[in-house]
Amino acid sequence: MKAIWKALMGAVCAAGLLSAAHAETPSTPPSTVSPAAIAPAALDILKGMSETLAKANSLSVKIRRSFDEPASNGQPLFYMIDSNVSLQRPDKLKVVVLGDGPPSEFYYDGKEFAVFLPAANMIAVETAPPHLEQMLEAAYDKAGIYFPFVDFIVADPYAAITEKLTSAFVVGRSNAVGGTATDVVAISNPDFHAQLWIGAKDKLPRLVWITPVNGKEKSRSMIEFSNWEINPARLKLARAPGAAKAGRIKFEKPGETAPAKH
Repeated sequence: MKAIWKALMGAVCAAGLLSAAHAETPSTPPSTVSPAAIAPAALDILKGMSETLAKANSLSVKIRRSFDEPASNGQPLFYMIDSNVSLQRPDKLKVVVLGDGPPSEFYYDGKEFAVFLPAANMIAVETAPPHLEQMLEAAYDKAGIYFPFVDFIVADPYAAITEKLTSAFVVGRSNAVGGTATDVVAISNPDFHAQLWIGAKDKLPRLVWITPVNGKEKSRSMIEFSNWEINPARLKLARAPGAAKAGRIKFEKPGETAPAKH
């Protein structure tokens, strides 16, 4: 689970994107639930979801992320970020980010990745490996760019989500999320708990809540998926027209500036 848990560590595209710009009713489980450490039924639901995602040659989805960070007086403040994600395996990704903070657009075409900041009319570009997973690692290492939903778009979502798993059980079924029936699964690793709502029929993730096991200073995080399209007839992956004329800037490597907070 090394990737999904990073969702709590910063905003979407936090360090590289922002430093480059120099800116920027749930169902309750029954009290009688006594979960096994790792229940096979929970793993089956996760496998079904992972197989559905892995088999998709292309997809698009809208993702809303909510997370909290403490104000100076200790009060938790909640922030919202929307992302429109388009993916074509094995080497194309587009993420248009809106929400609380400057808008941004991330592009990967198998040769380079780029972040375009339309409000500032600036773009940063970096050479990239030819495969998605390698690019995601390079983007994080070179520019601090990270997407909290990355576990759901890699080649093997099941391996990513269940890494270091210590607990997994089925909470039950819900009709209150995503306008469809969902199977609710709770999982944990040594650092975080996560609860996932997964479509009972289409096997697509609809909602994820992540909570740290220890540490009040660590934020909670929600990731909501909607408007799924699997293997759509048309997929918009091209850069925005304004990106070609934007001023060029360089990515700043992680640690060169203080991380930006949303």
